[in-house]
Amino acid sequence: MPWILKQVLADRAYDTNQILHLLKEQSATSVIPSKKNRRKPRKWDKEIYKERHLIECFFNKVKNYHRLATRYDKLACTFRAFLTLASIMVWLA
Repeated sequence: MPWILKQVLADRAYDTNQILHLLKEQSATSVIPSKKNRRKPRKWDKEIYKERHLIECFFNKVKNYHRLATRYDKLACTFRAFLTLASIMVWLA
C-alpha cells in the first residue's frame, strides 16, 4: 500500500476537540492554528499552513467562471471537465 500523507489545513474556526478527534481517527494531520481562548495552545506547522493561502486564491480565481460558481452543469462528468478546463486557464494566466 503506497504511503499517503493526509493533512487538513483549516483556519482557527475549526479548532474544536471534536474535529481534532475525528482527524485523529482518520489518521490525518491537522494543520489548524489554536484558538486564542485555548488554554494549552497546540503546535502546528506554519510552513504548511502558508499553502492554504494558495488554495484560497485558486478558489477565488475559479469563482470568476460563472458556470462553476452556480453549478450550471448537472452531471458530475461535465462539471469535472469544466473544472479541469478552468483550472488550466487559471494555471496559464
